[in-house]
Parts: sequence; C-alpha cells; structure tokens
Amino acid sequence: MSARADEARPPARPSGNSGARTGPWQVTRSRVAPLVGAASFALTAVLAGCVPDPSTSPSSTAPAAPSGSVRKDDRAARIPGGTLLVTDFGADTVTFVEPAGRGTSGRESVVVGTAPYGIVLGGDGTAWVATAEGVAAVDTLTRKRTALIPYATDTGPVTTGEYRGGGMGIALSPDGRTVYVGVNVPGAPGALEAIDTGRREVVETVPVGRRPFDVDVSGDGRQIYATGHDSFDVTVVDAAAWTSRRIEVAPYGTEGGLGSWLKPHYAAVRPSDGALLLPFEGERLAVVDPDTERIRIERMTADTHQHGVAVADDGTLFVVGTGPIDPSVDDGPSLTVRAPEGEERVIPLDGPHEDVVVTADGRTAYVSGGFTRDGHWDGLSVVDVATADVTRVPAGTRPLGMVILGGAARAGTGAG
Repeated sequence: MSARADEARPPARPSGNSGARTGPWQVTRSRVAPLVGAASFALTAVLAGCVPDPSTSPSSTAPAAPSGSVRKDDRAARIPGGTLLVTDFGADTVTFVEPAGRGTSGRESVVVGTAPYGIVLGGDGTAWVATAEGVAAVDTLTRKRTALIPYATDTGPVTTGEYRGGGMGIALSPDGRTVYVGVNVPGAPGALEAIDTGRREVVETVPVGRRPFDVDVSGDGRQIYATGHDSFDVTVVDAAAWTSRRIEVAPYGTEGGLGSWLKPHYAAVRPSDGALLLPFEGERLAVVDPDTERIRIERMTADTHQHGVAVADDGTLFVVGTGPIDPSVDDGPSLTVRAPEGEERVIPLDGPHEDVVVTADGRTAYVSGGFTRDGHWDGLSVVDVATADVTRVPAGTRPLGMVILGGAARAGTGAG
C-alpha cells in the first residue's frame, strides 16, 4: 500500500525463511508494499470520498472454511440459509432478499426511515435499523415497521449521503433488552445511545468519537465499543455505570486528521478472548485489549482499503477490501479470509463493497455492494468460501448493512 509513514511501520518480521514464518506474521502471501509518506495520497482527488466534507454526499496454504456459528461484528449469531434483510442506504427502506433465487423473486422492501445504515437482529425476530431519522423496529415475520424511535441527540436536518447525521453502527445486548446505536453529529463528536427494547425509547446517552461507523458489545454484555472513524478511536462504555474511556487506534498515526485515509472503520470482537480486531489497508490488523488498552499490530496481505468485518466462533476473520487508494500500486476489491493463526486467503471481488455477513456453517459470505463512498452498486456478492466462487445478485438501493434470517429459527439476541 502506498502513502504510509515510515515511522508507522509494524514491528520487524522475524528473520529467516519467509516460508517458515510463525505467529502473527504467518501469511500465505509474502509481498508487502513499501511504506512512504502519507501526504501524497491525502491529496489524491479521485479518492476524496473518505475525507469528511459535510457539503458533499458521495453517490461508489489456505485455511479451511470455518465451522460453528458465525457472528457479524460479534453481534447476533447468523443462522444458515434463509433470507437476507439488507439496509438500503440510498433510499428509505430495508429489502428482503432471497439470494438462492439469484434474481428479483422474493424481494420486498419496507420503509424504515431516511438512509438506513446498520442493522441488528433480535431473538424475537425484530430487526433494529439505524436511520437518519431514528432507530426503526421491523417485525421480520409480518414484514412491517412497528416503531421509529427518535434520537435524544440533536443531529441537525435529516439528509442523505456518506456524512449524513443520525444512526450508523448498531448492536444488541446479549439479553436483548437494549439496543446500542452510534449517532453521527455532523462536524462534532458523536453519541452512543441506549434504547430500551421494551419501552422503545432512549434511556441513556454518552459522548463518543466522530462518525461512529460501528458499535459492538462484549460477550458478557458488560462493555460497548463505538468505533470513531474520524477521531481514530474506540470508545469503551461501561454498560452498568454508563461511563466511558477513549482508546486511540491509529497504526499509521493521526497525521492528516480528518483528511487521512488511514482511519478505523469497523471492528469485530474475537470470541476467544474479547479482543477487538480492526483491519487497516490490507496491511495491518490492530488487536486491541479493551481492558488494558494495549494494542498489538499483526500483518495483513490484501493491500487494499478495508471496511466491513465479521468473525466466526473459531476466530476466522472475514474482511472487506473496498479497493485501492492508489490504483498504480494497490490491489483491488477483495474479501480476506483470515485463519486464527494468521494465514490469509484473499478472494478478488468485482467492484467496491462495504460490509459482510457469513452463514452459520461458514461456507457462504454475503458482501454488500452499497459502499459508503463513490462506486457503489445495487447488489450483493455471494462468495463460496471454500472454492472462492463469487456470484452477484441484485438487492435494493445502495445495500449496506445485512442480517441473515432463518425462517422460523431466530438469531441470538446478543453479541459475543
């Protein structure tokens, strides 16, 4: 990956035969692009979509397939097969998509609120959707919106596009009683709001970082994690005391501020130890201990700008590569499948993507084409994890967040 500050290099790799690497440096692909000054790519006009500008609203040996249930951002367990419910960031709806049909049959959209972003599924079949107007509750059996809960935080006028105010990341407590939503306040720090799912109202609010792309919950429900894209941080919130502390997560440093491309986007909670996993640029994986605040950097190999993540119970990590920062030296869109030991497979994708969910048997990954920057497309890529075959299927308008429904079965209510 070009345009990286030398002082931000990860720790030196072990010397010796590159084919015999162990630990965090054990990968299936040996190439690592040189790291050079960050200023050059920050000025690259073609990639200005990641630079926060409220006046602009952009339009675009390999591991075995993981076993056991799979969690998206360590939230509700994903049920194998069934229908996908997808947020339509370019509209005001969520769309039910039947991926097995490979066509438009079975598609049905439900109005939820302007520019829906994140989505999480409760054990009772209720999907909770973060929109610009509030958090919508959708009964996935009747396919109707049952509530639209306004935010307690003032987010300004309701708008659309990458920098719009309102809800972004969203998660559910393990007992299903509380929804946590990261609220973007344009030009200011964001907020984390807690919604009582029974009363269907906001009951707590705490300040967090700027543009909270993602929200995750620890396995025991004691902590909530809000990833602040524009503030290079994760805010750790105590679910009982509702106190918070900030952990800076900036493997490349914070040079460039809001204009930097080297910021965190999404996180996953590793099931084995509760560590937060945040990928950067297909080069570095920040492994954050939320209790000690220590950060370990491990090497990645996709060499592309990265967004969405999902993690399996066995620790297999799935990471969406959205495409190059500098097309002359960086690689294209991809899905990284990273084994717990650090081995990676990089599966090429056609065009930009944003987020990923994986079936409970670990055999199929669904990657949304919505993308928060320019270059989005109205469909999903269906990836056979074992064979790396990719099939594109139509979805709604600028599809972003996803959950997998399973007919009569229900996803778990909590993360972790």
